[in-house]
Order: sequence, then structure tokens, then C-alpha cells
Amino acid sequence: MSLQGLLIILVIGAIAGWLAGMIVKGFGLGLLGNIILGIVGAFVGSWALGMLHIAIGGGIVGSIINAMIGAILVLLVIGVIRKAAR
Repeated sequence: MSLQGLLIILVIGAIAGWLAGMIVKGFGLGLLGNIILGIVGAFVGSWALGMLHIAIGGGIVGSIINAMIGAILVLLVIGVIRKAAR
């Protein structure tokens, strides 16, 4: 993977994680946490949307939306686990 590709992944992850944190209130994870959340969310979003046979357009915007949907799902699961642990 080139340096440019790695930077694109990190930027998409950061944007998607930040957007997911804004949508799901109370789950800010900081910059590094949001980047990791966005990258994990991209995998979860690709898997979940693929299972539902939903295709989002390509390009950077499509990648951000896909990663954001996955990151929201991850945040919701984290919220359920946190509530169950209390």
C-alpha cells in the first residue's frame, strides 16, 4: 500500500468516525479512537450493506457514507455492551 492510499484510509476513517460520533451522541472517542472506529466501521459497513444487497455509490463520498454507517453500528453495539456491564 502506498503512502497516499494509507493517508486516504486514515482521512476517510477520521471523517466517518467523527460523523458517527456526532450522530450517536455521547460516544466521542478522540481523534485516534475516531480514526480506528471509522476504519473498523468501513469493514462492518461493507459487510452489513453487502448482506442486505445495498450498494452505495463509489468514490470518496460513498466510502465515507459506508464507513459512517458501519461506525454507527459499532457505536450502537458498544453502547449496548456498556449498558449491560453496568
